[in-house]
Amino acid sequence: MDGNAPDFAAASRAALADPQLRGNFRRAMDGLMSKRAAQFADAGEWTGVRALAASVRLRALSKLPELLEKLEETCTRNGITVHWAATTDEANAIALDILHRVDAKLVVKGKSMVTEEMHLNAVLEKDGIEVLESDLGEYIVQLDGTMPSHIIMPAIHLNTKQIAHLFKRKIKDAESREDAAYLTDLARRVLRAKFQAADVGMSGVNAAVAETGTLCLIENEGNGRMCTTVPPVHIAFMGLEKVVEKLEDVPPVISLLPRSATGQPITTYVNMISGPRKDGEKDGPREVHLVILDNGRSSIYADPELRDTLRCIRCGACMNHCPVYTKVGGHAYEAPYPGPIGKILVPQIEGLAKRGAMPHACTMCNACVEICPVKIPIVEIMGRLRVEAVKPGGAVKDGGAKASRTEAMVWSGWAAMNASPTAYRVATLAMSKLGNAAPSSLPLLKEWTNVRTKPRFAGRTLHDLARAKGVPDV
Repeated sequence: MDGNAPDFAAASRAALADPQLRGNFRRAMDGLMSKRAAQFADAGEWTGVRALAASVRLRALSKLPELLEKLEETCTRNGITVHWAATTDEANAIALDILHRVDAKLVVKGKSMVTEEMHLNAVLEKDGIEVLESDLGEYIVQLDGTMPSHIIMPAIHLNTKQIAHLFKRKIKDAESREDAAYLTDLARRVLRAKFQAADVGMSGVNAAVAETGTLCLIENEGNGRMCTTVPPVHIAFMGLEKVVEKLEDVPPVISLLPRSATGQPITTYVNMISGPRKDGEKDGPREVHLVILDNGRSSIYADPELRDTLRCIRCGACMNHCPVYTKVGGHAYEAPYPGPIGKILVPQIEGLAKRGAMPHACTMCNACVEICPVKIPIVEIMGRLRVEAVKPGGAVKDGGAKASRTEAMVWSGWAAMNASPTAYRVATLAMSKLGNAAPSSLPLLKEWTNVRTKPRFAGRTLHDLARAKGVPDV
């Protein structure tokens, strides 16, 4: 992605004008919401497990610096090589250095949002290294040349017919069959051959246990296990917030994640990686590397209010219940993390100059907060970022980038009008007499009337009506 600020408004209008896209999302979101609701039908159980998972994440964040040091110590003792990256450029350079050292020509990847954040695929392809996504949804969007539209279900914006046509165009000898079982089997055959030939496997990390130096990875397709065991080298990528203190902290997280994300009672595969293959063992990589990425997270962590952003376990439930995301889809955000969590995370990582529009793509309805399994106050953080965009507090990159002198003058005038009874009466009288004659092309009305009916002012002010009823004017 280039450095230009994405035009969320234009991308949203295009999405809203696409009935196929909206239909695909509506069906998918309805299904996900109903499945999730069935998993948490017992309100008491939901309250208890949610509180437990939130406490795990809060405790980990309260000790984050020391837990990261402990994680490096235990991973190193287990034979895992730990790398620290302050930026995505540094993380990409670390990956390339490892790949060049082992003369890698083919990489297979399990699902990893951090590598999406790094735009790692583009970096590797530019260097002449073939990289293949092995998660079925990620494989589909890679074939389509697009980015994921959801952090859990990357190809949720496509239906079976669209995927069948894509496979027919992109995969040799593919039949034109709109059959999910056939399409899945076709992808499996392609990927199996790549697993066997790959020089390096890459993955994300759902939780890294500081106490034991264990990398936990959950998945449904078995591709993650293939990526982390078949190639001779495994590189895992994680944001620094993914660390937890103890092994016993993992079950609450992996219990909530699949139930919140896809409505499954439990995930299909739980991978616990504590080191490379040892002498006498028959499978597993000879080398395991862990790349821990900062990319602005330290700055987020430094602010007590914004720090709650880092609680996220990447379940995507907030997206499934967001009235904005479910209408426009993930591609409208043009960001690695779309939806409510993206609207608070991406502006902090990439800066408000580029991403200042994202916090405003929100109705503040609080659905994401009510559904979040670790109780992130998303709407409160959204409000904070809106303020930072026009009135910097020093905590967020490019604070004040969206400040407008005209807007500031309008609000100053509004404050002055409401502070003076005389000015208030004059202004409201003028609006009641002249407001409806104002053209929609006025700067203050244009943006509103582009998508809404022009507001209609009452013919008489409240004070006037009160006087007519005999209410004393005080």
